[in-house]
Amino acid sequence: MNYSELQDEIKTAMKTKDKVRLSILRQLHGELKNIEVNERRDVTEKDVDDMLKRLIKQTKETLDGSIKAGNDQQRTDTLTEQVAILEGYLPEQVSGDALIALIDQVLAETGASTKKDMGRVMGALTQATGGNFDKAAAAKELGAKLS
Repeated sequence: MNYSELQDEIKTAMKTKDKVRLSILRQLHGELKNIEVNERRDVTEKDVDDMLKRLIKQTKETLDGSIKAGNDQQRTDTLTEQVAILEGYLPEQVSGDALIALIDQVLAETGASTKKDMGRVMGALTQATGGNFDKAAAAKELGAKLS
């Protein structure tokens, strides 16, 4: 998603009166606006993806805290919906057979053979996918392949 698409999504949420979507998209827009103002540069698609990931992480942490504190169900439902909305805007993550094939390719390219090389392989996977892969599944698969 790029910055102009985000602005279009905000307009659509306003027209449909989707308060939950509008709230979280405005929060995302505000964070991106801070980048424009503070760093005096245009927002890139990578900035949007990075901010989406950061906002998802923050919202999930708030959700976990809300569940543990036993807050009202409405707040918990709203936070759950916001996480789902934000995750819908992320690029599709590499997983399953595609991830296994990519891991095999990276292992061949890097020549990694021991668990000491795991960080280097994960770094190469991150670079190859832009960070859009199932990290837990990749770590599990790598653990099985490396001795």
